[in-house]
Amino acid sequence: MKKELASKIIIALDVKNKEEARKVLESLPEARVFKVGLELFTAEGPGMIDLVKSFGKEIFLDLKLHDIPNTVAGAVRAAVKHGVSMLTLHTSGGREMMKKAVETARETAEKENKPLPLLLGVTVLTSLKDDDLKEIGFSASTREQVLRLARLATEAGIEGLVCSPQEIDLLRAELGQGIKIITPGIRPAWAEAQDQKRIMTPAEAVQKGADFLVIGRPITQAQQPAEAFSRVVTELESAINRT
Repeated sequence: MKKELASKIIIALDVKNKEEARKVLESLPEARVFKVGLELFTAEGPGMIDLVKSFGKEIFLDLKLHDIPNTVAGAVRAAVKHGVSMLTLHTSGGREMMKKAVETARETAEKENKPLPLLLGVTVLTSLKDDDLKEIGFSASTREQVLRLARLATEAGIEGLVCSPQEIDLLRAELGQGIKIITPGIRPAWAEAQDQKRIMTPAEAVQKGADFLVIGRPITQAQQPAEAFSRVVTELESAINRT
């Protein structure tokens, strides 16, 4: 049970360079998936993927691709060749962009004999609230915009979604159990919210139906990261036992 629950936790490598990333990887032997985001990938490039793989871990490449369809397809092709397990793109890039990404991922995985990554559609960033959407020209509420983009993504063949934990119940009700849901904005009860506004505890998110939880600083910046990781796993186990 604990091993299965541990696999639900994606560790965000919110660090500046390889040296710091290596320390995190060394401190969390029980973690299976690590997220490489825009800052770290820009600083270190594909070598960062190689480092994570050298530890026998899976890579969630979180670049939130958003460009014309052919450009995104090219980036997807490169990511598949690098052997990433998960890859994000912005659903606001539109149907054609997402369909091209899905087709390219499948074709490249088959041609290169690589695992097919789970493409994840990013709906609305967890740093944004209703007022923020209005400010940039969207009349819909956060929940309405999330659902609109989620439906568009599934129609385009995307099999996973990134959303705030507050939208898990909405997406499960509308899209069913077939879609994978990955939730950032996860903070254990004992951790500070920091820069994300729409947050939830790990136990609450899993109870609502999240498949994967992205957790960074509450674990990686703890005095004992492995202990903090184990504490989250125990929290998840207790929550499931109560249901």
